[in-house]
Amino acid sequence: MSITKKATILAVGLGLVTLSACGSSGGGGESGDSRTVTLVSHDSWAASKEVIAAFEKESGYRVRVLKDGDAGQAVNKAILTKDNPQGDVLFGVDNTLLSRALDNGLFQPYEAKDADRVRPEYRADRDRHRVTPVDTGDICVNYDKEWFSEHKLTPPASFDDLIEPRYKNLLVTENAATSSPGLGFLLGTAARYGDGWPEYWKKLKANGVKVVDGWEQAYNEEFSGSAAGRKAKADRPLVVSYASSPPAEVIYADPRPDTAPTGIAAGTCFRQVEYAGLLSNAKNPEGGKALLDFLIGKRFQDDLPLNMFVYPVRDDAKVPADFARFGPQAENPQTMDPEEIAGHRDEWVKSWTSLVLK
Repeated sequence: MSITKKATILAVGLGLVTLSACGSSGGGGESGDSRTVTLVSHDSWAASKEVIAAFEKESGYRVRVLKDGDAGQAVNKAILTKDNPQGDVLFGVDNTLLSRALDNGLFQPYEAKDADRVRPEYRADRDRHRVTPVDTGDICVNYDKEWFSEHKLTPPASFDDLIEPRYKNLLVTENAATSSPGLGFLLGTAARYGDGWPEYWKKLKANGVKVVDGWEQAYNEEFSGSAAGRKAKADRPLVVSYASSPPAEVIYADPRPDTAPTGIAAGTCFRQVEYAGLLSNAKNPEGGKALLDFLIGKRFQDDLPLNMFVYPVRDDAKVPADFARFGPQAENPQTMDPEEIAGHRDEWVKSWTSLVLK
């Protein structure tokens, strides 16, 4: 990440530095220490030190955070190590990858305390309670306001717009086979165009879409609208990121602008939900259960927006005014039933790879 430690959080939640109070170099997944609970996560994990400290004081557990790259990488590694997991709880498996985790037996059942306060639309696996919803966000194309103003060009507003000649060579996206936002963008096009999504991607490829491995490269190195991208002299004014990227560009900028320097194409959004679960062979299952209770507790849920730049899932959680003002949730995002994702994801990714990368 770039900029400053907190401005690095410009990532909206998928590219953040760890701000938690890691209490030990050992962990539940390594030493079996009953007073240490280990959270395995993608690189986006972030929480206020005081919030983690309060949990540690109240629960008696020390929190150790082990970050394992992008969400897809973290899930794949958890599957490979499921008989001897690295930790007790896995955080960050989202609705695009959920079936892969469940089908591979990653989690054991546990219904977290206050699970009834989670909004119904975010709940999954309701009969077995193997995962707990933690946060939600919208994957959307972001645009560089200054670039479009200087070029006297109206920013795109929809998937259809992105294949128009006037937007040729302007968009950068992430690899759908290796990146969570890249996969979410692919699923958004599949939800929008149904069986016609390959034809759409042919047109997008012909229109000069650039594909990079992950979010950080796309947003901080290729996108001209981010603080890091401006510093890197990036030349792509469109990027697949999140609806909550614009408030991050405001809140942690110095000096702070009155308006966000970036906007979102509202007709390109796909709703993402992230889950956590108690790993099947966790060495500290009781600590893991306490941690899951904490993740949907009100203190942590209130803390989410300004640390991971995502929305909480509790119905009584508070969203900071600036976050809601500069990064409102998409009104009509594309969505897809997890069962449909499970039935087609691997096939779609294989087809996408053949079509776009070869």
